[in-house]
Amino acid sequence: MNSWIILGATSGMARPFIRRLAESGAQLFLAGRRMEELEALAADCRLRGAPKAEVMAFDARDPANYAALIDRFVQEEGTLNAAVFAGSMPEQAQIDATPELIEGVIADSFTGPATFLQMLVPEMETRGAGTVMGIASVAGDRGRLGNYVYGAAKAAFATYLSGLRNRAGRKGVHVITVKPGPVDTPMTQGMKMPFMTTPDAVADDLMRAIEKKRNVVYTARIWQVIMTVIRLIPEPVFKKLSI
Repeated sequence: MNSWIILGATSGMARPFIRRLAESGAQLFLAGRRMEELEALAADCRLRGAPKAEVMAFDARDPANYAALIDRFVQEEGTLNAAVFAGSMPEQAQIDATPELIEGVIADSFTGPATFLQMLVPEMETRGAGTVMGIASVAGDRGRLGNYVYGAAKAAFATYLSGLRNRAGRKGVHVITVKPGPVDTPMTQGMKMPFMTTPDAVADDLMRAIEKKRNVVYTARIWQVIMTVIRLIPEPVFKKLSI
């Protein structure tokens, strides 16, 4: 049996991915903070064919509850998998005005998910199988004026996933780093961004990445080209740009 735990399951990007997993017959453990939405999502998953769809209360800023979630999840037989959509992205101007917000961004987007995976992955390694999918961001490829705190958190998470891939891959667990560009979700509502994609298009990319055992995935793919160019801009020039 194939079981998935999804952190941040109510995010706009996670929902179509979860629907595809349900239709594939996977068992689902949907973790997040908005329990009513999780319950509705779980009911929909069961209608779509998921043999099991349970909800779990998960707050990335509260590591004290991680062990109970993991203990429940590892009771399942078969292959365990995890996908991390958790994260938060206040506007940089808000963070500039209230630096205390940095702690929450780092916990939501890096330290919370990394701590959770660090606790879960040993069980996956023991079974010698499974996939970990972590949502990083193109924002982590280079610090930019408009979102450098969020970018720093996602860069740290991407580096963590790279190291985890190096370790866990030796024991049969595949780790995928996903770097989305702007996606049309409530998190980006009202923002004007180029080459914005949709959650459904992202979900299709994620399913292909799992099937093909990709290591790093940009979605949409054009962002790999864009970020390669941005990384190559010399620092004396880059620091004068507003991109």
